[in-house]
Amino acid sequence: MEQTNKRKTGWRIVLIAACAIAALCVIGIMAYMLPRWLSLNRIVTPAPMPTISGDELPDNPINFAALQAKNPDTVAWIQIPGTVIDYPVMRSGEDRAENFYLDHNSEGKSHVAGAIYMQKLNDADFFDPNTVLYGHDMRNGSMFAGLHRYKKKAFFDEHSTITVYTPGHILTYEIYSAFVYDNRHILNSFNFYNNDDYAAFLQQTLNPASMTRQVREGVSVTTNARILTLSTCTGISTQRYLVVGVLTNDQQTK
Repeated sequence: MEQTNKRKTGWRIVLIAACAIAALCVIGIMAYMLPRWLSLNRIVTPAPMPTISGDELPDNPINFAALQAKNPDTVAWIQIPGTVIDYPVMRSGEDRAENFYLDHNSEGKSHVAGAIYMQKLNDADFFDPNTVLYGHDMRNGSMFAGLHRYKKKAFFDEHSTITVYTPGHILTYEIYSAFVYDNRHILNSFNFYNNDDYAAFLQQTLNPASMTRQVREGVSVTTNARILTLSTCTGISTQRYLVVGVLTNDQQTK
């Protein structure tokens, strides 16, 4: 009986040792593979919005309560000095098609000029790494026709800011690039929450493969930044004209 108990004890020791070795192997493999997996799946987390005491907040010049009472699809207001761009920004509600505002105005009425709008792939708060806004290049100079003024270096040099108002925020972007691009769907072509994809798009904005381009010197743009891409037509169906700005200030408002 004593000999049998000794055998059982011996097998227990062997089994425990084997389990310990197996556990150490698993831990070793995980320690080796985890950093490599993370390096292949780097995710950008945009910096959190600043928090300011309510008593210190300035008033927001846009009355979003009134605008949204008329049309709840109103999510922002965009202004670009030196152009006529001074419009509400729309985002289709659940009961409307993705590109509803391509041919409907900010009141939701059918109109050839449409409205300035974002797609549902972007969140309404402009907190995505890249927010893309669309607008027509109207012959009368309205909507996003004014973006084409950035083709001239003098205008590009002298007009460097975009202001976007949202409920509770005033966002200021510095325009750092303007160029002719192809007609790909940007948000479907790049995963802007992946460093490699985001970096690839930023490289195209910093060094555009276009003869028609302007790039501001000395502006630093990394995958930690939040950018705004404005897109309009060029008159050629396979092209789009893009104006891209990087967020430089996020001012909270009442």
